[in-house]
Amino acid sequence: MALVRPQTLVSDAEQQYDGTQLRPHWIFENFEIQGDAAVAFMGPAEVLEEHLVDLADRRDHLVIKADAMLHILVEVFGAGLDQAVLMQRILVLLAREILEEHDVPDLARRGDDFYAGEGKISVSIATVSAVSALIHFGINITNEGTPVRTAALSDFGIDASEFAAALLDRFANEVEAMAKASTKVRPVT
Repeated sequence: MALVRPQTLVSDAEQQYDGTQLRPHWIFENFEIQGDAAVAFMGPAEVLEEHLVDLADRRDHLVIKADAMLHILVEVFGAGLDQAVLMQRILVLLAREILEEHDVPDLARRGDDFYAGEGKISVSIATVSAVSALIHFGINITNEGTPVRTAALSDFGIDASEFAAALLDRFANEVEAMAKASTKVRPVT
């Protein structure tokens, strides 16, 4: 996989995330962005068991649901699952930086999810298709409609649109910096 700065977009159009968006070329079909990309949109979430990618969540019959979430979708072509998970973790750690800058109390990362105290702030998954790596990262905007105890951006006075723009910019910059770093070294023998 050759690293390329992904194109980014924060969409004003609200739409529901139901898990079917986690498929190849969804970003191209819906936002006319071709190639590696990261997009953000806001809206409710309801991922039923048949659309869950996480096999442990399916086994446990979990449902992902919220009345208002910020959804980040990433597609990177030519990447494998290990690369998808690494990029997912980079995205999650960059989100943590932003949350820390807003002084979110008792912030903790457990794998690819965040908590503020006992309230779960985010959900995330990385997978692959036949042609690309796919990532969904969802962050609660409010706590309404969630099946578990949550925390949300609104609890901390964080504007979801500003958070999305900052996160996508940092993610694209990080990928671009990694690409540049990989071109400035010589091989060793």
